[in-house]
Amino acid sequence: MKEKMKNQNPEAEIRKSCVLLFAFCLFTCLGLCGCKGICGYSNESLFPQDVNTVCLEMFDNRTFRRGAEYELSDALAKRIEVDTPYKIVSSADRADTVMNGQIVSITESALSLERELGRVLEKEVEVRAVVNWKNLKTGELLIANQQVSASATYSTFQKQDFSYASSLAANNLARKIVELMEKKW
Repeated sequence: MKEKMKNQNPEAEIRKSCVLLFAFCLFTCLGLCGCKGICGYSNESLFPQDVNTVCLEMFDNRTFRRGAEYELSDALAKRIEVDTPYKIVSSADRADTVMNGQIVSITESALSLERELGRVLEKEVEVRAVVNWKNLKTGELLIANQQVSASATYSTFQKQDFSYASSLAANNLARKIVELMEKKW
């Protein structure tokens, strides 16, 4: 009886090792082949490759807050230079694409109140803009009248003011606009 048990164990061990070897080979082959065809992963750039330069026009400001268009345009130019492979040029004649837009609203709202006196402790500034991005070579609209918004908070008790929050909101909005410049998945 002990001999039968000894004879059965080697077969089970061989089967177990064959299954493990097969699984190891399968996962190794999948790892060497990559996941592009299977999962959709790639190391390609997220931005369109046929574009090298962007002419960034000054955003229009449809609100009564002065200077917001300068903050947004400046933040967007810096963000494009840092986060994308594109260069900003001043003339549309030398650019592959042109980006423009308009700030449609800047709102301020209270987030929290002091219980005893009802003073506002924290406020939020939201900036909304409409963005267009056109490829001048093909005439294709890469971004067509896309509405984007971003917000930032501030507190006067922390020595912050509206201009601080609007600057933060402009930077957040510039980041979101650069995310829109990426190719669709």
